Amino acid sequence: MTEHKLNPGILKTKQHFEILDGLRGVAALAVVIFHFMEIAYSDYSQNFIGHGFLAVDFFFCLSGFVIGYAYDDRIGKMGVMEFFKSRIIRLHPLVIFGSVLGLLAFLFDPFGGHPELYSAGRLILLFLLSVLLIPFPVMSDRYFNQFGFNAPAWSLFWEYIANIVYAFVLCRVHKRVLLVLAILAALGICFVARHSGNLMGGWGKGNFWDGGARIAYSFLAGLLVYRFNWIIKNKLGFLGLAVLLAFAFLMPFSTQWNWLTESLVVIFYFPLLIALGAGAVLTQGIKKLCVFAGNISYPLYMTHYAVMWMFGNYYAAHKPGPGQLALIISISAILLVGIAYLVMVIYDIPVRKYLTNKRKQGV
Repeated sequence: MTEHKLNPGILKTKQHFEILDGLRGVAALAVVIFHFMEIAYSDYSQNFIGHGFLAVDFFFCLSGFVIGYAYDDRIGKMGVMEFFKSRIIRLHPLVIFGSVLGLLAFLFDPFGGHPELYSAGRLILLFLLSVLLIPFPVMSDRYFNQFGFNAPAWSLFWEYIANIVYAFVLCRVHKRVLLVLAILAALGICFVARHSGNLMGGWGKGNFWDGGARIAYSFLAGLLVYRFNWIIKNKLGFLGLAVLLAFAFLMPFSTQWNWLTESLVVIFYFPLLIALGAGAVLTQGIKKLCVFAGNISYPLYMTHYAVMWMFGNYYAAHKPGPGQLALIISISAILLVGIAYLVMVIYDIPVRKYLTNKRKQGV
């Protein structure tokens, strides 16, 4: 049997939209701060970044745009299996690392937790399912998260589902059909938001399918922005767009109309920001910031939640005041960015480089 080697041109990464990379970093930081604040203020109307969870919908929308841009014109040449290999190499090393970090934090949390309640066999099973991205919401002390050791992995589960559907169906679908599917998915978003009062679901046992509704619309919307070339030339720049994105996370809760405002943000506002981000002009002085923010966004997202469980146990035991809380969250967020950078440099980049080289060699 002859050794199969890929054409290097097929695997070559396309030029990035640096402003969109930067906005991904802003969204990742918003998620981190939201999770800190969520623990301290269970009443979301008291949480200044109470809509920070919508960053996940922004991620999904951005993913649809990026996947369309990166693979629409070459998935036919590279094939479905090579597409899946590309996505696994890009995404899964940090899925594994996040699970390892989550397990260690669970076992050695200095502020509490109850690992003694779980047998070794149970812990091994929970860890393996987390590594394999198989939802298993059984940890009652962790609010029945789909993945007890790495809570944010729920969105990666749906990301993989979207990638599978893209590879087998969406990459071949005409853009007008895509538009119809997106309209139907938008109705799904409205139904979920109206039924639940918000779009926060997908992460836990009782709201699993909400995640499907969220990825279905936002991924399709991002793909539509690319397919219809809805790119809006503008001079807002990264900072202007970052402020506009932050508005979505900082908008206040409204008991009566919250479901509608969140639906409008996801259905119209986020695709608009993607269109503006793809068409904005980036100044050289900000380019390095955007590249850095984009690079650390995924490591930050996939490693931060181990700290959240420890912070939750600390907060429950000590109840720090507002001033102390602000200091703890600020310092912790900076440290988490630093940790994400180290994880990226020491682990993620080398592992992906190794796997990519092995792949090119036909191993």
